[in-house]
Amino acid sequence: MFKDLSPQSVFMGCLTAFVGFASSFAVVLQGLKGVGATDYEAASGLMALSVSMGLCAIVLSLWTRLPVSIAWSTPGAAVLVTAGVPEGGFAVAVGAFLVCGVLIVVAGLFRPLGRAVAAIPAPLANAMLSGVILGLCFAPFKAIAFDPALGLPIFIAWAVVAAFKRLYAVPAALVAFVIVMVLGVELPDGAFATWASSLAPPVEFVAPQFTLAALVSIALPLFIVTMASQNIPGIAVLKVNNYDPNPGPLFAATGVFSLLSAPFGGHAVNLAAITAAMCAGEDAHPDPVRRYWAAVIAGIGYIVLGLAAGAVTAFVSLAPPILIQSVAGLALIGAFSGSAVAAFKEPETREAAAVTFLVTASGISILGISGAFWGLVAGVAMLGLLKVARARA
Repeated sequence: MFKDLSPQSVFMGCLTAFVGFASSFAVVLQGLKGVGATDYEAASGLMALSVSMGLCAIVLSLWTRLPVSIAWSTPGAAVLVTAGVPEGGFAVAVGAFLVCGVLIVVAGLFRPLGRAVAAIPAPLANAMLSGVILGLCFAPFKAIAFDPALGLPIFIAWAVVAAFKRLYAVPAALVAFVIVMVLGVELPDGAFATWASSLAPPVEFVAPQFTLAALVSIALPLFIVTMASQNIPGIAVLKVNNYDPNPGPLFAATGVFSLLSAPFGGHAVNLAAITAAMCAGEDAHPDPVRRYWAAVIAGIGYIVLGLAAGAVTAFVSLAPPILIQSVAGLALIGAFSGSAVAAFKEPETREAAAVTFLVTASGISILGISGAFWGLVAGVAMLGLLKVARARA
């Protein structure tokens, strides 16, 4: 096993962990706070997710000898941003996270459920995702309007780096955010002492509570976007790089690690899509058989970064909220553009996708259930009407 380890895999694994964590941790924090988490509970959730996905990557990569990259569900976190605080608070959201984890396990072990998720029309799933993301993608421009001296450097750093190397654009924006914080934000007295006291790993157990409304408005949309936008594309990335994984056990394993992170505030872990290409490609090693070590090293990196989640969250909490929302929005622009193009690409499903997108983006809540669910329901109904009308014609 250790004979397959190489400096190239170590470097790519470290880079994968940094890019995966830095590019979307802001989205995770915003999502957890969106369903009622306190700053400390959000830090605990970030820590639990990072450690869980690191352990999952190590276990699956060593078990299968494939470069199985794991990530937290960034689209799922975006769903949480718009879901709203459920009645009963964050404990109810944690109950929904547990239900989502169970559904992912069942989808991996029970093939009909996995096929049912895969059967959701891709344009509608993408329209729901783009509708969920839309509001947060406005944040970078709202930050510029809030204070150009603070918001503009973050956007410029992202735009310049994205023009040359998209993968490093969000980390560049994060560096700009840190510089803006240090030079442009007046920190309160005792801020450094508060930050130093947060260096210990944050651990907060949240006793879950379960409600039907949270099941429908949080667990189901979280499960759908995690499977459709992360797990299924994650398998596709491995296949593109000439690997032939068995999807079921991999899905089930991510569900198990999601269940382990949920009581500490983590919403879901899943197969990585973007960072999966880093570990599965030639940059990880010329020999495909030895690339699994890149995913193992990335897993170790996620664990180390996760243990520092308290310090990261404490530093971020010192900034005006719109600034960290700006970084989160920039992290989702690529996902928004990709999902929007996929949603409206086919003329036959364009109207149904538009209905899904608009209902979801409207942010409506009916019977305590968020717009993401109603958007998917409205889109499916519209798609059914269009098929009936075309059949009669």
